[in-house]
Amino acid sequence: MNYSLEPIAIIHSPFREKFVTPRQPGLTPSVCAKITFNSNFATPEAVRGLDGFSHIWLVFLFHQNWGKGWKPTVRPPRLGGNQRVGVYASRSPFRPNPLGLSAVKLLSVNYDKGKVSLQVQGADLIDGTPILDIKPYIPYGDSIPAATRGFAEEAPRPTLQVQFSELALKQLVLYKKETPELGILIRETLSLDPRPAYRQDKEDLQEYGVLLDRYNIRWKVVKESALVSQIEQIK
Repeated sequence: MNYSLEPIAIIHSPFREKFVTPRQPGLTPSVCAKITFNSNFATPEAVRGLDGFSHIWLVFLFHQNWGKGWKPTVRPPRLGGNQRVGVYASRSPFRPNPLGLSAVKLLSVNYDKGKVSLQVQGADLIDGTPILDIKPYIPYGDSIPAATRGFAEEAPRPTLQVQFSELALKQLVLYKKETPELGILIRETLSLDPRPAYRQDKEDLQEYGVLLDRYNIRWKVVKESALVSQIEQIK
C-alpha cells in the first residue's frame, strides 16, 4: 500500500545547500532556525504543553532527494567515503523512503496573529525542508547510555582552524549589525571541513563557495586552516 503524507511545517535555516549542512544535529550549536506551521496545522492547541520540553524530535523529508532513487549500500563520509555499508546502517539521505530524524533544542514557541512557529537551535536541515511531524524528546526513553555506535564511535570534531582575510574581516564588521552571528556560524560550519571525504586531510588549491544565510562565503584550505577570502551578500 502507498500512503500520502502532508508536511505540517517548514524550517527556515541558514543552510542554503547540502554542501555545508552538518551531517548530524548539534554540530553547529549556535545555529538558530525557525519552524513555521502550515495553515492546516497552525493551531495553538496543537503545541499546547510543548514549551515544557527542552528538546524536540523533527521528522522531516529529504526533499532534495525525492525521486532520485536509492541503493542497498552507501559509502558513509565517516568511513572516508571508501567503505560500503548497508543503507539501513547509515543515515544517508538516499533511502527507500527519504525520511530524516533530528533532535534539536527548543528555544521558544511563538504565536503571532494566529500563526504558530518554533525557534530551535542546532538543526542540521537545509532551508525549506518540509517537517512531517514533531515529537517531544523524553530523556528516559530516548537516551540509551549503553547503546553501541557502530562505525560512528565519536562525534565529529572540528578539524580545521578558520581564519579570515583582511577583506573578509572588514566584511564581517560591515554585516555584523544585520547578522551578528555570521562570524561564529562560518567558524562552526567550516571547522567541520565540509569538503568531500576524499579531499579531507589534504591541502588543495581549489576555492570553494558556500551559501550561508544571505551570504556567499569564498574559502580554501591552506596549511590545515580554512581561509575565508571573501564574504559576499546575496541581493
